[in-house]
Amino acid sequence: MFCGIASRANMTPYISHSAQGHQERVSSTSVEGAPTSRGSSPPGLNNPGRLSDSDRSTTRNGLSSPTSSIDSPTSTPKGSENTHETDNIIGWDGPNDPRNPRNWTKRRRWVVTLVVSLFTFISPVGSSISSPALPAISRELGIPPGSILENMSLSIFVLAYALGPLIWGPLSELYGRLIILQISNIWFLTFNTLCAVAKTPTQMLVFRFLAGFGGAAPQSLGGGVVGDLWSPEERGMAMSVYSLAPLVGPSTGPLVGGWIAERIHWSWVFWSVSIADGLLQIAGFIFLRETYAPELLKRKARGMRKLTGNEKLRSTFERPDRHWTAILARGMIKPLVFLATEPIVQVFALYMAVLYGVLYLSLTTFVKVFTDQYGQTTGIAGIHYLAIALGSTVGGQAGARVLNSVYRRLKAKNGGVGTPEMRLPLLMVSATTLPIGLVIYGWTANARVFWLVPDLGVFIFSIGIGGNWTCIQTYLVDNYALHAASAIAGVSSFRALAGFGFPLFADKMYAKLGDGTAIPFHCKGPLLTILKVGETRFLP
Repeated sequence: MFCGIASRANMTPYISHSAQGHQERVSSTSVEGAPTSRGSSPPGLNNPGRLSDSDRSTTRNGLSSPTSSIDSPTSTPKGSENTHETDNIIGWDGPNDPRNPRNWTKRRRWVVTLVVSLFTFISPVGSSISSPALPAISRELGIPPGSILENMSLSIFVLAYALGPLIWGPLSELYGRLIILQISNIWFLTFNTLCAVAKTPTQMLVFRFLAGFGGAAPQSLGGGVVGDLWSPEERGMAMSVYSLAPLVGPSTGPLVGGWIAERIHWSWVFWSVSIADGLLQIAGFIFLRETYAPELLKRKARGMRKLTGNEKLRSTFERPDRHWTAILARGMIKPLVFLATEPIVQVFALYMAVLYGVLYLSLTTFVKVFTDQYGQTTGIAGIHYLAIALGSTVGGQAGARVLNSVYRRLKAKNGGVGTPEMRLPLLMVSATTLPIGLVIYGWTANARVFWLVPDLGVFIFSIGIGGNWTCIQTYLVDNYALHAASAIAGVSSFRALAGFGFPLFADKMYAKLGDGTAIPFHCKGPLLTILKVGETRFLP
């Protein structure tokens, strides 16, 4: 728990009142299934924009995960004392209901996790794969080389990430995660393909933005899917796999795009992504299933109404007075409310904006550094993107294992009660790799030291990106429970603005400062954040 960033958890056990008036203490193992109590409303549903103190206590005690509130099978709104009304509430058939995604087989849960991770992976690949081909695209479409317009044709894709979560998020609340993931991926596939046949700069910008809009959905919904499937104790590894996608994807794109741009027409950077995404979409049709418990319980209640003829039957999360316009408006506003009112979301949004901006700034200039300083071809220079991919992989995978180990140890010390803040100690360590890696990369590249040394700096820097995002995203999922998607959407939208804006001034900054000064300059933001975090005190 970090003082000044997140408030200390209330360590009193969570008590729920049943319809018969007795009390049951919900144990920490209930995250696997569902509490059998009835009187407590699902956390946060009374106030869509912000968790109440009692909800926050439940979440921080580790007793409510992103779907533990969902998993309350017989919960009814507070104040309902009508036993007959309570009997009309449809929930899970006990804690071991096989229809509850938490109770699926581990193999099935991993298959869904991997497919969703690939959905999240292909979009960042599409965002950056055109980077090595920008000179060729500019020549054919009449874009001035080195201009802001040229860099915008790359980064405008990421700008759509700021808008996409605000639309796709509330739509998923209305229709479930599955249909939104499928539609958004088809949307991305369509407009990415149109980029390959663009004839003017305007067409390229419009198609790139719309492709990014479709690709934004998995970025905001995927973390919720992971929370639907895995308990907090299991979630670290699954989240590490998912978190790799938006980190490894941007570096994989230019790695492939460099060879394509060097050997064949630039349009194939888009055709190749569309072909891969088409195959992925087929896998999605086969393997993906709905995981969002409110949608699953709504379907169950609908079937029960048809079967019994009792029109009063409804799921825990269905409210007759809810209208789709209110849900859509609230879903668009809620991430902004989180950004405006939650200090921890603000801190993480600012920090991730710096990291994401630096990442895309590096992606934009990476090929230029190695072609200018080391005289390498575009294809060979693209291989250096492996340093980013490998660093992000190591940071995410090693970070997940350490994250789980630290979480279990701190939970045991806290009397078996886990809190979201137990995800953060690793963040304080991994954050130090960012300025160290950037300084090594910038100074050695400027001095033209053997190419492996700058790659080592990039590798160290990327370890920090992978480890940090794993910690931050897992913390948000644990802390905001059912509203984790909104918190992640707020962070994702804010960081997307930096991913769009940073590359626009890349050429001028490098021309003005040179590689040795411009690259280490990137670490200023992360370093200030490290100093700020260092002023806080961890309470075991």
